[in-house]
Amino acid sequence: MLKYGIESAPLTTDFGIDLVAYYPKNEKVTTIQVKTNLEPKPAGGTGKLSLDWWIPKKNPAKVMALVDMEKNRVWVFKKDELKKLPNLQSSKEKYHICMYTDPNAKPKGMLRTDKEFEQYLFDKRYNDLFY
Repeated sequence: MLKYGIESAPLTTDFGIDLVAYYPKNEKVTTIQVKTNLEPKPAGGTGKLSLDWWIPKKNPAKVMALVDMEKNRVWVFKKDELKKLPNLQSSKEKYHICMYTDPNAKPKGMLRTDKEFEQYLFDKRYNDLFY
């Protein structure tokens, strides 16, 4: 975020907000929850490589940041956008977002590839989040 002039600070307690971010250009503040994957893993334990994240539905953060540590990628979603994602699975308490990283994967049903989410990468969305 510093690369784009956005200041941020981690919170020391875990109430669903991991970072508070401030954009001095327009004095906008937003709250962010961060979910991280160290590396892709086989979907369902034996399938093609994929990333997945579980996000609590009762979450006070305005923005969700989903991280792929292996490739240094971050997807960001406004809270209201989550419900509209084509690959969203939902339980009573959590959303489950999955995406294949294997370029040879042939998604079926709700599963999608990481390429289908490029418009949500932080580098392409930071302006949208702070304006």
